[in-house]
Amino acid sequence: MPLGYVIATTADLGRQEAVDFLWRPRIGELLWNTVRLLVAGVAASTVLGVAGAWVVERTDVPLRGWWHGVLCAPLAVPAFVNGYGWVSTTHAVQSFPGAVMVVTLSYYPLVYLPTVAALRRLDPAVEEVATSLGRSGWSVFVRVTLPAVSPAVLGGALLVGLHLLAEYGALQLLNYPTLTTAILQQYATVFNGPEATLLALVLVTFCLLLLGIEALLRGHRRRARVGSGSSGDPVRVRLGRVKVPVLLALTALAGWSLLVPLGALVRWLVRGTSTTVDLGELLSAAGTTMLLALIGGLTATVVAVPVVWLAVRHRGLLTTAIERSVYTASAMPGIVIALALVTVSIRVLPGLYQTVVVLLVGYTILFLPRAVVSVRSTFELVPPGLEDVARNLGCSGVGVARRVTLPLVLPGLASATALVALAVATELTATLLLAPLGTDTLATRFWSDAAAIEYGAAAPYALALIVLSIPSTWILGSLSVRNGS
Repeated sequence: MPLGYVIATTADLGRQEAVDFLWRPRIGELLWNTVRLLVAGVAASTVLGVAGAWVVERTDVPLRGWWHGVLCAPLAVPAFVNGYGWVSTTHAVQSFPGAVMVVTLSYYPLVYLPTVAALRRLDPAVEEVATSLGRSGWSVFVRVTLPAVSPAVLGGALLVGLHLLAEYGALQLLNYPTLTTAILQQYATVFNGPEATLLALVLVTFCLLLLGIEALLRGHRRRARVGSGSSGDPVRVRLGRVKVPVLLALTALAGWSLLVPLGALVRWLVRGTSTTVDLGELLSAAGTTMLLALIGGLTATVVAVPVVWLAVRHRGLLTTAIERSVYTASAMPGIVIALALVTVSIRVLPGLYQTVVVLLVGYTILFLPRAVVSVRSTFELVPPGLEDVARNLGCSGVGVARRVTLPLVLPGLASATALVALAVATELTATLLLAPLGTDTLATRFWSDAAAIEYGAAAPYALALIVLSIPSTWILGSLSVRNGS
């Protein structure tokens, strides 16, 4: 539906008019900014996420459990809050390196978490055999470990890329113009203009490119196995002389991703001249945020299950197209999804306009990829043979799903719900347009104050948002270190 809306609206432009618009020097600058941020942000997040997971799971670094919690924690700090913290600390981050740093610190856990889960699931005997054959720790990682966990890494990198394509709040605060920030500015100038949707179509093209690269790198090899593999701890690489530099690097990462934004929030809360805390408004926004996050997370997860089941159990061109289709909308800014839903609801179902139903549909469209990636990473590890055996023993299809499949994929379902809930709690543009009148969330209240440069007034809502995000982050961190998650 959003893609159809974009194409239909863009069709109002003539061919020559569209070419002239896209050929402007300003559009070239936006394209360059978007491409280099996408490449650098995905690469940096992937390197940081994989390196962190490997250090925690495959080395003798002390306090592994502590460092695992620290590396998961940035998920509780939304990207726009991270940007707010850095901008209110120093304006030097309002540049390309600053934008790459902020988005990397915000999104690398999307790669780290599935990689940790995959490393926990990996049979340690495979690495032990490679080590016994004389391979060094680095060689084992490159030739054995990394190919085995590549689906999880690719899924996380894909999520990072989609988030970067649609990121608005953090980049707006960092004063880094991209196609997404330009779309929002275009809509502010000419509401529902075809030029803005034309730029959204360019973002969809980038999304399709990302999907093609991810599918090509993933391949079609099945990775499910029957049995849990050999027992025992995996081979751990001794850090030796590099232990101190590794610990310093982890400490620096914790400081940059957590202490800087949290310190800025506390500073503005204590010293900000605009700091006013209306406890009633704060609690009301927090309650609304919690309710929408929970319902949105459950809805997206329920919708993701049949999509993943088709893609994994009935692979083919049609089922692959169905699964890939859920990603296209997530590359568009929330305002494009919201306008598509507003247009359809007014013209087709006017009774649903400005209701929570439309808002939840918007959340599902935006964040379904998060749920699909989480559910699929678990579903792919469920051997089809177990389901076949259950059917041969007389179980019905519902019985097989309830007694065999569901217990095995439950960690993935919980992870999907938590991931989507985090995203719903921090969503801005779609919430502003689709939420019923008088509905405020912590994110919208924070943004209205931060946009007015009332940092002190915005700080309480940002801190409350981080506190509410901690349970979902804890769930994700706990699930990632369980065997079979």
